Amino acid sequence: MKVLQISVGIIRNPQHEIFITQRAADAHMANKLEFPGGKIEADETPEQALVRELQEEVGITPTQSSLFETLEYQFPDRHITLWFWLVERWEGEPWGKEGQPAQWIAQSALNVDDFPPANEPVIKKLIAG
Repeated sequence: MKVLQISVGIIRNPQHEIFITQRAADAHMANKLEFPGGKIEADETPEQALVRELQEEVGITPTQSSLFETLEYQFPDRHITLWFWLVERWEGEPWGKEGQPAQWIAQSALNVDDFPPANEPVIKKLIAG
């Protein structure tokens, strides 16, 4: 059984739009929408992983982030802990640096069915405002 710690950025602009990317066709939860982020390495804190992952995936450096939610989720083959960070200030302009489709979506227009099931509580909290 895999045990993973994942740091995730909820990148929100002043218009309350969220920057969303799409998972690769060959990835776990293929083609679902996701908040950018990734695995926390053994020598990293969740915040350090957030900064590294957002630089690698979407080309930004967060300058202000706050812990939004921590969730644990059990899949048949893996147990994941997700650290969701609300990122409201950053350097650079986010884009799909790894070739992944990316878009801004109004926070109120997020749809739980478009995301992996582990994201549901966070999406509901965001929609509720």
